[in-house]
Amino acid sequence: MRLDKFLKVSRLIKRRTVANEACDAGRVMVNDKVAKASVNVKPGDIIEIGFGTKSVKVEVLSIAETSKKDEAKELFRYL
Repeated sequence: MRLDKFLKVSRLIKRRTVANEACDAGRVMVNDKVAKASVNVKPGDIIEIGFGTKSVKVEVLSIAETSKKDEAKELFRYL
């Protein structure tokens, strides 16, 4: 699954366009490498997102095309 779509489905970022912009700005890293929005994400990958002064680091646990609000938390875990 594309990185921008995963960020939206997992609700780490609210909108896919915002996820795209964050990737283009170099604020998203996958496995310690700056990632474009089109990078394929798979379970086990480590994603780090920079939000201003703080950053969020998560591990991908599973992939889903869509998810409800309750299920979104099960797609990743915070590190």
